Amino acid sequence: MAKLTIKDVDLAGKRVFVRVDYNVPMEEKDGDMVINDDTRIRATIPTLDHLVAQGAKILLAAHLGRPKGKKEPSMSLRPVAQRLSDLLGRPVAFVDDCIGDKVAQTAGALKAGDILLLENIRFYAEEEANDPAFAAQLAAHADVYVNDAFGAAHRAHASTFGIAKGITEKGGICAAGMLMERELQFLGSELETPRRPFVVILGGAKVSDKIAVIDRLLEKADSLLIGGAMAYTFKLAKGLKVGKSLVEPDKVDVARAAMEKASSRGVELLLPTDNIVVTPVVTDKLNKKGKPILAFENPRHNTDPDIPDTEEGVDIGERTSECFQERIADAKTILWNGPMGIFEDPRFSKGTFAVAQAVADATARSGATSIIGGGDSVKALNQSGLGDKVTFMSTGGGASLEFLEGKELPGVAVLSNR
Repeated sequence: MAKLTIKDVDLAGKRVFVRVDYNVPMEEKDGDMVINDDTRIRATIPTLDHLVAQGAKILLAAHLGRPKGKKEPSMSLRPVAQRLSDLLGRPVAFVDDCIGDKVAQTAGALKAGDILLLENIRFYAEEEANDPAFAAQLAAHADVYVNDAFGAAHRAHASTFGIAKGITEKGGICAAGMLMERELQFLGSELETPRRPFVVILGGAKVSDKIAVIDRLLEKADSLLIGGAMAYTFKLAKGLKVGKSLVEPDKVDVARAAMEKASSRGVELLLPTDNIVVTPVVTDKLNKKGKPILAFENPRHNTDPDIPDTEEGVDIGERTSECFQERIADAKTILWNGPMGIFEDPRFSKGTFAVAQAVADATARSGATSIIGGGDSVKALNQSGLGDKVTFMSTGGGASLEFLEGKELPGVAVLSNR
């Protein structure tokens, strides 16, 4: 069912509560929190420009990090307000709360075209609990609810689900923002009837994260290219050795079933035929979870189908990369979710960046529709400087996967139908 969007509604003079996804990566520098990547902020600009042009009074709500219901200064959205103001070229007010008298007073003083960003909504545990009273407090400041936070739409929280009830009870409407509209278009309607050949590229660490996605896409894809650590579970299912590679032995049956389904449906399923392998060595350093950090030594090109017992696969090899690039070049629709290796390390980024270049080239040369399913794939495209060379990059991580699985997302279901 098509959802109402902000382009369908007269918003002049209306108080519009917009749920956005400003969960951006930040780090501390010289005592201040600094934004590392503003992609998610930029993605909301078309919606905000439209609302300003309409003369709406705009309240923005978002979460940042996992403060677990407590006020954490390092997770304040104040730096986001400044970056958004710079991007829009207009003032963005900020209030250090998301409910209460201070918010009511500031929201009540808004004029047409004004923008107010509320403090991190997850500073209240009631947000994730979808507490009705908390949702009602949010709804009290608005006539219209807009969800432009696809990345949070798979959660039934107060600001993504509960608030809609309060708005509709007041006779208001609930609409999709322009980013949400594009997410639903490209991850939904564009993939329902894709132009062919339809090539799906899946990577990342775990088969378990993408079981349902794989099964559903095998109903539609012409070719399925599998890289990243999840490929080693598939190789294990074929009886090959994977050494010390990251693998899910308990998902071998799932991988085997996927290969059988691909075969029965005539879908080409390609796995890496060569890899970049390393010798993992335990160091005396610990990660954030208290586990030893591994050093990757002696990287080399492994052309054998098996990976030696002492080595770990960290990227696809050149032969696989060329094969994948050939399939991508012929595609008319491309869906990519998940890197081909540990691309954050420059030594193991060639496979992922080669796929990124191939996707960008197919988009430019043959007019392929290229859809990037969020998460690390978007990060890889941005790192390679190709983020603006594809058709669409989803801002959703878990939401993208759940939507591709065919699940109904609470934050989408609650919006008004056309």
